[in-house]
Amino acid sequence: MAKILLIDIETAPNKAYIWRLWTEVTSTKVVFGNWYMLCWCAKWFGEGKVMHASIDEAKGYKAGSENDSELVKKVWNLLDEADIVIGHNVAKFDIPSMNTRFLLNGLTPPSPYKIVDTLVIARKSFNFISNKLEDLVEFLGVGKKMETGGMKLWDDCLSGDKKAFKKMVQYCERDTTLLEPVYHKLRPYGIRQPNVAIYENTSDLLCTRCGSSNVWNRGYYYTNLCKFKRYSCKDCGSWSRARKKEENALALTNTI
Repeated sequence: MAKILLIDIETAPNKAYIWRLWTEVTSTKVVFGNWYMLCWCAKWFGEGKVMHASIDEAKGYKAGSENDSELVKKVWNLLDEADIVIGHNVAKFDIPSMNTRFLLNGLTPPSPYKIVDTLVIARKSFNFISNKLEDLVEFLGVGKKMETGGMKLWDDCLSGDKKAFKKMVQYCERDTTLLEPVYHKLRPYGIRQPNVAIYENTSDLLCTRCGSSNVWNRGYYYTNLCKFKRYSCKDCGSWSRARKKEENALALTNTI
């Protein structure tokens, strides 16, 4: 069975000197504080327990410390164990951010894993008025994100406030638990997702999206040259096709 990890991270902001509002910082010379990881939350798909780690739990932690090595090593171990990693904007934010902290903390890459980004599925397969997680969970009727109170929560965490860190972890944990029902809803529509069936040690016909054996043949999938048996999953509603083509389905190639 594939080991599927749902994950979300929270980071500290970069700090920079600015002269006016609404302007981008154009030089690293005005940056006096780089971002680092504040906390992460993760859970194995189908399980209830949410794991977490935050920088304030590190031994000898002091307010303002940017040493995130302990929680970075812990999340590295989880990614090293995972076959598939799911997150919202995980491909452009969470994974590159984690890789950056792995590199800066002297870690090699974890073992390779497949990526499923619910933000990418939402953008490519739908036309939601907003693809933000906080809006998607309400559109899909699966829950509601936790309010943070804005930038003050990050300010309080940077000052070492334990209560603020606790709230930050709760916020991150809520996002992580919401990921699972969001993925359940979007999964049948997503294209080029990892084939979870190949992780099962069986010759039974399984759904490629959810691994269910509750699939049935519904006609054929046609290409320009041949056809394949087509299957629908009665559990998740997704479609898949047979690996082998029908032997009597060859056709002439149109070369005119």
